[in-house]
Amino acid sequence: MILKTPLKSTLITMTLDDFIIEVATPADSKFSTIITNEMEESAKARGTGIAKRSPEYIIKKIEEGKAVIALHKDGTWAGFCYIETWGHGKFVANSGLIVNPIYRKVGLAKAIKYKVFELSRTKYPDSKIFGLTTGSAVMKINSELGYEPVVYSDLTDDEDFWKGCQSCVNYPILMMKERKNCMCTAMLYDPAEKIKK
Repeated sequence: MILKTPLKSTLITMTLDDFIIEVATPADSKFSTIITNEMEESAKARGTGIAKRSPEYIIKKIEEGKAVIALHKDGTWAGFCYIETWGHGKFVANSGLIVNPIYRKVGLAKAIKYKVFELSRTKYPDSKIFGLTTGSAVMKINSELGYEPVVYSDLTDDEDFWKGCQSCVNYPILMMKERKNCMCTAMLYDPAEKIKK
């Protein structure tokens, strides 16, 4: 990525080496409002639905050790993603992947997704990891990680998961179709299937 700084006419080349991508710590809770605002703004810009999350929810995920954060080496927030568990830990979702708009096109989304996938596999080695997304870039990353497209019935039947869709603009479509499909593509990584293969 090449950025032009507002004060200088020189070009700055930015790479993943300019960022720290790690499991979030309680000190990172200060970014929770920025993260939730960017999630909402990004969904609006794409014209897609998203289950809204509060800053308090993001802080809880950070405190539980279930979040990955990316920071520029100057301390600026660059990206975020978190883990949710469903069905008594049988299913895990990597949710809320977001990158600060000023740092897009560097490869952060992919690096964050790989890190949160690794964290999920470490914390929940036997769980199925799934995602619902409308983003083609996320679908591509998921495919690289070994996820496969599935029907909604292959996902968790945990009611709390589906309640999270209520704040999405597409929720009426989901309910009209009796939770069999919607605008999102469902993808699943099943460790048991990977062992068989």
